[in-house]
Amino acid sequence: MPLRGELGRSQPCLAPAHPREESSRVNIILRGKNVEVTPSFKEHAEKQVQKLTRLLDNIDDVLVTQSIQRNWHTVDVTVQARRMIFRAEERSTDMYASLDMCLDKLERQTKRFRDRLQRKNQRSATRPEEAASAMGAETESQDEAAPTDTPQIVRTKRFNLKPVTPEEAMLQLEMVGHDFFVFLNADTQSVNVLYRRHDGNYGLIEPDA
Repeated sequence: MPLRGELGRSQPCLAPAHPREESSRVNIILRGKNVEVTPSFKEHAEKQVQKLTRLLDNIDDVLVTQSIQRNWHTVDVTVQARRMIFRAEERSTDMYASLDMCLDKLERQTKRFRDRLQRKNQRSATRPEEAASAMGAETESQDEAAPTDTPQIVRTKRFNLKPVTPEEAMLQLEMVGHDFFVFLNADTQSVNVLYRRHDGNYGLIEPDA
C-alpha cells in the first residue's frame, strides 16, 4: 500500500549549527526504580543530555530511568523530540557508565536520523512524489516470558499518540529498528499501523472510512 503525501513537509527540525542558549535547557525527568536518584547522578545526567541539543533541535522532554537488579545498573533514556522518539537502554556494573553508554547510543541514533532526513529531503527536491509501501515498530523492549503451551498477552502498553505523517512514521520506524509502529495519521486523524515488509519496503494499515 503506497504512502501518500509529499516528502519533506512538516519534518522534525535539525539542531542549529551552534548549541542553543542555556536559557532553553531541555526538560529532564529522572526516575529511580529500587534506587534513589542522587544529586551527583542528576547533575551528571543533565550535563550529558544537553549534548544532544547540538544534534537535535526541538527536544521536548528527556526521561532518564535508573534501576538496580543484583549487581546490574540499568539506565533507560527516552528522548521526546518534535514528532520523534529516540530510546536507548544499557546496563553495566556502574550507573554512570550505563548512562554514558545510553547517551553514546542516542548520539549515534540522532546522527543517523539527520543523515537519513537530509537524504530524503535531497530526493524530494528532485522527485516531489515518492511512493513507498510501509509498516512500523514499537520503542519498548519486550519482557522475557516463560514459555507456555498457549500464547498469552504478557504485556499491555499505553501511550499518547501524537499526530505524525506516514513519512515521519517511516523515519521513526527506521530509527528504532522494530517491525511495526502505531501512530495517529496527521493527514487523516485516524490511527494507522506502519509495518516492515519482507521485501524491505513498508506497508500501511489504515481503517476503512
